[in-house]
Amino acid sequence: MSYVKDFTWNKDMTAGELAGSLGSVGFQGTELAKAAAIVEKMKETGAKVFLTFTSNMVTSGLRGFFAQLIELGVADAVVTTVGSVEEDIMRASGEQFAIGSFAANDFALHEEGTNRVGNLYISNKSYEKFEAAMGTTLAALYAHKKTWTVSEMLREIGLTLSDPHSILHHAAKHNVPVFCPAITDGAFGFHLFMFQQDHKDFMVDVVRDFQHILECTSHDEKKGIICLGGGVSKHYAIFTCLLNGGFDYAVYLTTSQQYAGSLSGATTSEAKSWGKIKDDSDAATVIGDVTITFPLVMVKALEELAAKGLLRQ
Repeated sequence: MSYVKDFTWNKDMTAGELAGSLGSVGFQGTELAKAAAIVEKMKETGAKVFLTFTSNMVTSGLRGFFAQLIELGVADAVVTTVGSVEEDIMRASGEQFAIGSFAANDFALHEEGTNRVGNLYISNKSYEKFEAAMGTTLAALYAHKKTWTVSEMLREIGLTLSDPHSILHHAAKHNVPVFCPAITDGAFGFHLFMFQQDHKDFMVDVVRDFQHILECTSHDEKKGIICLGGGVSKHYAIFTCLLNGGFDYAVYLTTSQQYAGSLSGATTSEAKSWGKIKDDSDAATVIGDVTITFPLVMVKALEELAAKGLLRQ
């Protein structure tokens, strides 16, 4: 049995040491340190790692960290929502999102053409520039071929981006597939619809993409998931690996609670009842703001993996 240890600061403490020391504090600190250890084990055992996140996390400053994790070889496949795609492309083209207030006057923001995501602001002008660029992008895709899966399409777009903080750029560069099953749930989807009105033979095949994600792994491979938030990005990945025997390792980070019966709040323990996660898997669920908990978990894991030479150089 382990025991509580008092947390103390020292002037040379690294972020990884901070996260590790929280493992002896209890409560969510214990789960946070456990999550970091599980991420380390995923890479040490050569597991195929799925990284899933929702678009609000890309709106935040985690976008560049996701791109860096792909570059370092931590993630082997990404599953996300369409807002992540849109905002990654926006930021890659130079758009900036302002930090505002949770207590903003939302009517006034609407009148001035500003959209609020928590305490972050996205201007309508950013969307207008994105939408203007979409016509050229889709025309180039159409000229190349008429039918695309979503992951193929996002890879092709990623090859056109040069931003070193872009998720799509690094995913394309390192052949990491980006899956977005709900591609029509946003401005990107609207422009796919509009383009198709004038190009009836232009098709985005989401069903064939399900085949692609299934083929990302197999029953015989070790599989791990780092799952941020919930929704379709979470379920698409865990359902895929349910069909492939379940995850060997799982780390969930979320603000949602299990008591409403939602997928977003479902714990790794609940997932075992479905076979999504193996009975003997190493798993942790960290409750808290992912913009805080995720960097702490990953910095601890990255420090250890770097020391062992397990990160892509």
